[in-house]
Amino acid sequence: MGKMGYLSMKNDLISNDLIESDLRELGIAVKKLANHAVVLGSGLGFGTTFFKFLASFAAIYLLILDRTNWRTNMLTSLLVPYIFLSLPSIIFSLFRGEFGKWITFIAVVLRLFFPRHFPDSLEMPGSLILLLVVSPGFLAYTIRDGLVGAIICLAIACYLLQEHMRASGGFKKSFTQSKGLSNTIGIVLIMVYPVWRLVLYFL
Repeated sequence: MGKMGYLSMKNDLISNDLIESDLRELGIAVKKLANHAVVLGSGLGFGTTFFKFLASFAAIYLLILDRTNWRTNMLTSLLVPYIFLSLPSIIFSLFRGEFGKWITFIAVVLRLFFPRHFPDSLEMPGSLILLLVVSPGFLAYTIRDGLVGAIICLAIACYLLQEHMRASGGFKKSFTQSKGLSNTIGIVLIMVYPVWRLVLYFL
């Protein structure tokens, strides 16, 4: 009887320890859920997604303007890594999967075997999709979603703004010239997302 009572008491202690452990894990999960709910409820999560879409579309807009206004390969090439780093996760995952692989395959085949049917205007979009598909996981997830990615985006945006103001003849002219104004607005828009990310990081 004494041995049976000891085993029963031991089992009860083990059960209590397991229950306490589960309760602690449950408490941690509830705290995380509450923190995420606060972030989403306050609009921070929505704001980040919104600014990602805004920055990506602004960068694509600037990429299109390059063929009509800028005509500077250096600026165009900088927009490609910017779009890679700021593209919203839902679109990034789409191009990272089979859909993007098929587009990349078709683009490579056209470029290799039918170069006359592959216009120069598709060089940069093709490079972007290729970058989205073949980039290593460290760049695609760790760098892109981290502080380093936001800093790179901000550096690119500041550099483009500085070069654009220099080409326009100064800060004032970049906002007053008809052609320069559209580029200036686009560059300012691509600055919003990295600034927002950095503000959230240091809050």
